[in-house]
Amino acid sequence: MLQKEVAVKVVTLRNIPPELGRIIRRKAREKKASVNKTVISLLEEGVGIGRKKTGKPLHHDLDELAGSWTKEETEAFERALIAQRPIDQDLWK
Repeated sequence: MLQKEVAVKVVTLRNIPPELGRIIRRKAREKKASVNKTVISLLEEGVGIGRKKTGKPLHHDLDELAGSWTKEETEAFERALIAQRPIDQDLWK
């Protein structure tokens, strides 16, 4: 017999550390979401599930580098990539 999944209607959290409370409220403001929705989202992330994909990147550790190359640096990088792309036909015989 299959058991029907039932949503937990109410959870009360007590003694949330001040720093955690600030982070939750900040994330809620950033997402323009309620604190309740933000906490649910953070819990889902924490246990490795999610309601839906947002299309946002999971990591932000290289954000400061995005768009930081000059035009010359970008062109030099592209030239270096082109030099690496030819296929050596002798290797693939």
